[in-house]
Amino acid sequence: MVVWERPEPPSRPAQAPLSRERIVRAAIRLADADGLEAVSLRKVATELGAGPMRLYGYIASKDELLDLMVDAVHAEIRPAGDGWREMLRSLAETTRQAAHEHEWLADLLGGRPQLGPHALARGEVVAAALDGVDVDDVMPVTNAVTAYVTGAVRREIAERRAERATGVDEEGWQRSLGPYLERTLATGRFPALSRMVHDAAHLDADETFRLGLEFLLDGIEARVSK
Repeated sequence: MVVWERPEPPSRPAQAPLSRERIVRAAIRLADADGLEAVSLRKVATELGAGPMRLYGYIASKDELLDLMVDAVHAEIRPAGDGWREMLRSLAETTRQAAHEHEWLADLLGGRPQLGPHALARGEVVAAALDGVDVDDVMPVTNAVTAYVTGAVRREIAERRAERATGVDEEGWQRSLGPYLERTLATGRFPALSRMVHDAAHLDADETFRLGLEFLLDGIEARVSK
């Protein structure tokens, strides 16, 4: 029986009362502070002031704990909007916001199937908004948006982690590598890249995400409106 359907064990008098919700919230606090490396049933038990073996009455493995953590964050992803395009835009933006608030989520997006109650509720809302789209296109459309968001947030989180690890932000990298890039482009060997570097607008992360999303939604609209 999967964890979503398995009843919790009867409560017992104890110094540290437990529930799956308390366990998951403690795991999320650890992950938010120090990443997924900080999450284990033993560390969560310590956080809750309980013995590790007690947690196994509620959660059978770390994989189940990660599934529950992801689904808890899905409760924070509340896409809304009139029409499928607004709904998909909201899905992308709220998922990105959740990943920025819980960096570890970027490491788990696109992995195991997300079939918890909050993920399914979110999927129902999105699927209902796509009711006018051919049923054969609904899954590819939502998968395309999910893949775009996953790739974008993983890149953004990776850049954030690199900045923390090195102490060098984007401006620092530009100062360090800019002279090399200018010398290389001045050789004339990379004219297309040179034009892009010198003439194109340089967007920040928010603008880049939103513009790329609009490109994707334009393509979806062109396809489903045929």
